[in-house]
Amino acid sequence: MLDDFMVRAALAGLGVALAAAPLGCFVVWRRMAYFGEATAHAAILGVAIALAFSLPVLPAILAAALAMATAVSALSGRGYAMDTVLGVLAHTALAAGLVAVALLSDVRLDLMAFLFGDILAVNKADLGTIWGGTALVLAIVGWRWSALLTVTLNPDLARASGLDPRRESFALTLTLALVVAVAIKVVGILLIASLLVIPAAATRPLARTPEAMALGAAGIGSLAALGGLWAAFWLDTPTGPTIVCVASVLFLLTMLTGMISQRN
Repeated sequence: MLDDFMVRAALAGLGVALAAAPLGCFVVWRRMAYFGEATAHAAILGVAIALAFSLPVLPAILAAALAMATAVSALSGRGYAMDTVLGVLAHTALAAGLVAVALLSDVRLDLMAFLFGDILAVNKADLGTIWGGTALVLAIVGWRWSALLTVTLNPDLARASGLDPRRESFALTLTLALVVAVAIKVVGILLIASLLVIPAAATRPLARTPEAMALGAAGIGSLAALGGLWAAFWLDTPTGPTIVCVASVLFLLTMLTGMISQRN
């Protein structure tokens, strides 16, 4: 079954959608959309470092994403607004990564595949990486779900309950970096943040509990992945951007449904 490239692509899309769903909810709740984008932009710098020193790509991407998160934490609250810090670091990391890749003249690299994804080229090893990363992300989020919710809702209450907000934020950052690493093949570095934010935002008007929102985001993300894959096949369009477009259509439909239900 895995010899069919469309089956591998569908399984890869489902894996990334499931991993991104619960994290996307926290990104929406904490208003961290730009943080997810900054983490994703750091990935291209990780790719360049991995190729320059002949290192495995996945650990290098994780290291770059975690370095970005550490830099954001260190610079926030030092006279600049968070969105300013994120904007500077995100675009700096992306530009530095693109320059570093351009300097690797002796390395053949399909830059477009990293920027916009190449889900149709997913092989069995990539599939194992994606689903292994998804299992790890879901295990971490499931383990820390209550603590992450408490810290998100009220950091002071979390401290009173014996929770360390910095530790929980680090756990969230680690899982975000992991999702970025496994999602590159599916939607690419430039579109990863959209796969985190759009399914969660689409579910928000319809969900009544945090758990329902996470499950709804997983469903909408999976539908966007499969629908985008099918649409790209028939329309002969880039698969990663098509997946994001389908997710955006689903967001508009759920937003209209929520508005209609509120009026009624």
